[in-house]
Amino acid sequence: MTENLRTLALEAAATSAAQADPDYPLVHLAPPVGRLNDPNGLLVDTGTCHAFYQYTPMHGSRRLVYWGHASSADMLHWEHHDPAVVPDSYYDANGAYSGNAIVLEGEELTEAPAAAPYQLFYTGNVKDPLTDERTASQCLVTSADLVTFTKWPGNPLLPTHAPGYTAHFRDPQVARDPERPGGYRMLLGVQREDETGAALLYRSADLLSWELDGEITFPGAGGRLDALGYMWECPGLATLTDELTGQDWDVLIFCPQGADSEAAGGYRTVFPCVYAVGHLVGTELRDCDGTLRQVDHGLEFYAPQIFARRPSEPGEVLLAGWAGNAGQDDQPSIGTGGWVHCLTVPRALSLRGGRLIQRPCIEAGPTTSANLASLEGHRSWHLVLDLARQAGRVGAQTGAQAEPEAEAGVCLTIGDEECFVTVELVAGEVPRLVIDRGHSRYHEPEAVRIVELDPATPLRLEVLHDRSVTEVFVGDGDCAATFRSFVAPTASGARLACGTGVRVVEVRATALD
Repeated sequence: MTENLRTLALEAAATSAAQADPDYPLVHLAPPVGRLNDPNGLLVDTGTCHAFYQYTPMHGSRRLVYWGHASSADMLHWEHHDPAVVPDSYYDANGAYSGNAIVLEGEELTEAPAAAPYQLFYTGNVKDPLTDERTASQCLVTSADLVTFTKWPGNPLLPTHAPGYTAHFRDPQVARDPERPGGYRMLLGVQREDETGAALLYRSADLLSWELDGEITFPGAGGRLDALGYMWECPGLATLTDELTGQDWDVLIFCPQGADSEAAGGYRTVFPCVYAVGHLVGTELRDCDGTLRQVDHGLEFYAPQIFARRPSEPGEVLLAGWAGNAGQDDQPSIGTGGWVHCLTVPRALSLRGGRLIQRPCIEAGPTTSANLASLEGHRSWHLVLDLARQAGRVGAQTGAQAEPEAEAGVCLTIGDEECFVTVELVAGEVPRLVIDRGHSRYHEPEAVRIVELDPATPLRLEVLHDRSVTEVFVGDGDCAATFRSFVAPTASGARLACGTGVRVVEVRATALD
């Protein structure tokens, strides 16, 4: 008898203790059981956010990858649904891997052979049990209602990799083609036969038949991106307007595995997640000088994806990423709740002077006095500190007791006296963000992350802390840093210490639990 993979996943979720775990986040999407990694098929439709994600409900020898599914009316509180894609076909027998969604309407819906508004594209993975040789294909799932999902009977759309490339050929991003009205484009992360990374662009008139247009190239980069890393994962394109000039730019976000740290913006995590800014014409990203910058400067962030929308329902360009890294599943939550990893809270994207700006999609709470007393007793909260430079010295301010005076700037301590993390904004000639989780319950090799900031960055610190995950934003979205915090499971609130030359102008604090 053939086993029912859907039933196995549902049974694993039904018996899960994950949501009773004190580390399980309240406003960050985490799996109902097992492992979560890349966000997939993100979309906002008629006021509801849907997030699909790489989902491995069974551990041990059965590490099959599904597409999990959850929805939210406010992008903070999530309802889990049955898995949307189950790896039970010959072309995805070893996993339904990353991809994205597109939402059709009007004439494009009636003209599409797969006449359903929700089109989900993913990579099917198959490994030969004897040779371990991989086959990667690009596949389609459709849905009329985001409740029932149907694999396209003509799958796979692209049955194998293109000539000149290896089977590391995955993570489709499908979108409308601005250069061909009525058409579509697919961006894929690939590895060349010489084991260097690239992104390929395919084009289609009907979402089913795809023709290779070529590699994304960078004619103004002086060759700096021609052999970057050994594989480009999760590539995505977004068009953003620069807040200073009003000019539109195409932003290519991708994850070049194995890239040199200096070339990839100075990253220090397992694999980088970077972006390049230019104007895409055909397959050329013009007006790009080869500069790459990190999307997120924290210790855990990877594989972000843009949310799809209907053309008739435009809105902010939103992004969410995986608050995790490859090979780093040994986290406290595996032992206490049988789950690991989560997604970031969605972020609204913009550009300012050619640099990516990210603002979390959560409203700041009411203004309070310059202390954090309102967060005592709460383990999930959102805090905004507006700061200003001043001469002289300022004493420590907390909601409960005095703290030792900090170095120039402010230092936020999350946790209790023995198990805690600190987030420090140092206001020097070159301001810097310092994250230290050396006293937390999560012991990865790197305990301290120091990020040098642009001197023009406003003195503003925004922290979204959710039990075991923390997102930090400096300035007006100028710098984002995500990390797994795992402080004492009974600790609540936070303590703030102010040092030389900085005063707190305003505090806005919101408890989320």
